[in-house]
Amino acid sequence: MIEEISIRHLGVIGEARLPLGPGFTALTGETGAGKTMVVTALGLLLGARADSGAIRSGSEQALVEGRWRIDAEGAVAERVRDAGGDLDGDELLLARTLSTEGRSRAVVGGRSAPVAVLTELGEQLVVVHGQSDQLRLKSATAQREALDRFAGPELARALAEYQAVHARWAQAQADLETLEADRDRRAREAEELRLAMEEIEQAAPERGEDDRLAEQADRLANIEDLRLAAVQAHELISAESLDEGRDAVSLIEAARRTVDRVAGHDPQLVPVVEALANAGFVLGEAALQLSSYTASLDSDGGRELETVQERRAELATLVRKYGPSLDDVIDHLEQGSTRLLELDQDGDRLVALQASVDADLAELDRRASALTALREAAAETLSTAVTAELAALAMPTARLSVAVDTREEFTATGRDLVALLLQPHPGSEPRPLGKGASGGELSRVMLALEVVVAGSDPVPTFIFDEVDAGVGGASAIEIGRRLARLAESAQVIVVTHLAQVAAFATNHLSVVKDVDGAVTASSVRQLQGEERIAEMARLLSGLPDSESGLAHARELVAMASTRA
Repeated sequence: MIEEISIRHLGVIGEARLPLGPGFTALTGETGAGKTMVVTALGLLLGARADSGAIRSGSEQALVEGRWRIDAEGAVAERVRDAGGDLDGDELLLARTLSTEGRSRAVVGGRSAPVAVLTELGEQLVVVHGQSDQLRLKSATAQREALDRFAGPELARALAEYQAVHARWAQAQADLETLEADRDRRAREAEELRLAMEEIEQAAPERGEDDRLAEQADRLANIEDLRLAAVQAHELISAESLDEGRDAVSLIEAARRTVDRVAGHDPQLVPVVEALANAGFVLGEAALQLSSYTASLDSDGGRELETVQERRAELATLVRKYGPSLDDVIDHLEQGSTRLLELDQDGDRLVALQASVDADLAELDRRASALTALREAAAETLSTAVTAELAALAMPTARLSVAVDTREEFTATGRDLVALLLQPHPGSEPRPLGKGASGGELSRVMLALEVVVAGSDPVPTFIFDEVDAGVGGASAIEIGRRLARLAESAQVIVVTHLAQVAAFATNHLSVVKDVDGAVTASSVRQLQGEERIAEMARLLSGLPDSESGLAHARELVAMASTRA
C-alpha cells in the first residue's frame, strides 16, 4: 500500500505531498491543474520511461518519492534486499529523479538501483488503468491475460509447465530445421575435411620441420663454398704442405718452445708458456673438427638438395591450403578429427532430434489441452461474474461472454484465442469489445473485470486514471460504488472528474492551481468537511458556491456513506 507520495518540480507541480493510505482515494482538480502529473509521478516510481521535458520550467531536476507499506518478509522485500536496499520496519522508500540533461536516477530502499528494479517492484505492487488501457482491453492478448489472472494459481502453474515444454520443443525444432537445412553443406564440409585429413596424414608433417628444411637447403645450396672454406682453414691451421712449417699450429708451437727456453729466468713467463700450449691444443681441436666437417660434406649434395626442395614444396602446398603456418596445418589435422566425428554423427543427431521434437510435441499437446480445459472452466465463471457486475454498473441487460477458441498453432501461451464478447441487450449479436463497445462501456467492462479478478488475483494497489471517461449519471454512481467495493480488499486511487465517483472516496485530494503573474504552480490539498463539499459542487456544476450544487453534493456524500 502507498502511504504517501511527494513531488517536486514536475510539470506544473512545484511541490506537493499526497497522503494516500488505505481505502479509496479520489484525486480531482480543474483541467490543467496537474492531475496528469500526479499519474506521471506514480508512473516514474513504477519504472516508466523518463522524459526531461516533464521537469518544471526553470528547475534543474524533478524528484518523486513514495513511501510504501509492504510485507517485510514477502517477495517485494526480498527483491529490495537483492538490489541492496533496506526497509525501515515494513516501510519501503522509492525515489526517482530526472535531470534536464536527460539523466534519470532510481533509489530503492535508500540505495541507488537500476530503473528496471522499479519496474519489477511495480508489477507486484500496483495495477494502473488509464484510457490507453481501455484501448488495450480490445486486444486478444489483454483479454487472455485477464482470463488467466482470474483462473488463478492452478492455471499459472499449468502455464509455467507448458511454457517450459514449449521452450524446449521450440529449441529442438529450431535445431532440427537448422540441421536439415544445412545437411548438404555439412556433408560437403565432411567430405572436404576427410580429403584434407588424408592429404595431411599422407605428408605427415612435423612441427618445426619447415624451418629445419630451410636450414638444410641453405647448407646444400652452398656446399662447395663450405667445403673449400673448411679445407683452406684446415691447411692454415695445420698442414704439412706449407713451407717451413708456417701453419698456425707450427707457429704457436715454435713460439711456445722459444719462450719456454727462457722461462726459467723469469717466473712471469710461465703463464705465457701455458697459454701458448693451450692455444696449440685449441687449434689442434679446431683442425680435427674442420677435418671431420669436410669429411661429412656429401659429395652428392645436389641430389640431396633436390630431395629437400621437393619436401619443402610439398609442405608449402599444405600451408597454402590449410595454413598460414605449418603448425596451423597440423592443428587442422588434430582438430579435424573431432569436427569430422561431429559431422559424421549428423544422421544419428537428426534421428535423436526428431524423436525429441515428437516427444515434446505430444507432451505439448497434452499440456495445451489442459490449459484449454482450465480456461474454458474459468471463462464460464468469469462470464457470469462480470455480467452480474455490469448489471450493477447500470448495464442491466448487457451480457459479457468469454469465448475460448482452440487453434492448431502452439504459441508461448498455449493454443487458445480468448475473446471477450459484449451483448448490449437481449436479441443483439455478441460482438468483440474491439468492434462494438463505446468508451463508456469499455470503462465499465474494465472495472467489472478488475472487481471480479481481484477476488482470485489480489493486487495491493489499483490506480485508475479517468476510468469514468464517457460515463455520467447513474452509471457514474455505480462505478463509484464498485470502486469502493474494490477498495475493501485493496488500495484504490482514482483520478476523476465526476462527483458521483468522488463521493465514494474515503480520502479526497484536490490538485489546486495557483496563478502568480506568468507562473502557474499546482499543489495538492486533502479535502474534508465543507471544503470537500465545495469541490464536489464544482465538479457537479462548475460553481463551488452554488446552493443547488452544494445541496446536491451533500446528497451524494450522504448517499455514498450509507452504501451497503
